[in-house]
Amino acid sequence: MDTARLADRQHIADLMTGWMFRDLAQWDKLRGLFHADGRIEITWFDGLASDFVDASMRMGKSDLRTKHVVAAPTVTFNGNRAVVETNALILGENVKLGLGCTCYSRFYDQVEQRDGVWGIVQRHAIYDLGTFNFPRGAVEIDLATLDRYPREYAALAYLLDKSGFPVENVMATHGSELERQLKVKAEGWLRG
Repeated sequence: MDTARLADRQHIADLMTGWMFRDLAQWDKLRGLFHADGRIEITWFDGLASDFVDASMRMGKSDLRTKHVVAAPTVTFNGNRAVVETNALILGENVKLGLGCTCYSRFYDQVEQRDGVWGIVQRHAIYDLGTFNFPRGAVEIDLATLDRYPREYAALAYLLDKSGFPVENVMATHGSELERQLKVKAEGWLRG
């Protein structure tokens, strides 16, 4: 691999690990991970990345706290475009509710180099599995609410819902038809 492509790979890896800016409330740095027309689709948000940052600022003022641990990405290049898949661990807690969750997911990103700068064009989350955490002991779970969501992200969606951030879309899960469809679409974009 040539030196320029290694540098590109490092810039893209920095975009992925830059997600920590959200946890640190470094909003301008978070905005800088995306191109101006960048979009994001995760459990509680689907739309422009700039609007997502604004919504994250509102979430940051709520009782819900999150932490993301992001692994090294796999990157597939085609010229100035790349598709990136990155394991991510989402930890969430609402202290007031005495409830938390751990969710294993993957970011599936389309990134592009424009005017020499790599940025995220589209971010999807794919959910693999999740569990509840009970930092102060057992908490009663409303099973009717929990059962509205696929098991892979039910604990996260439940915590979001009970914290005032309802999950309305059905998300891609490990091995699902939605995962297959978004990967086919991203691969078409990569070749385009």
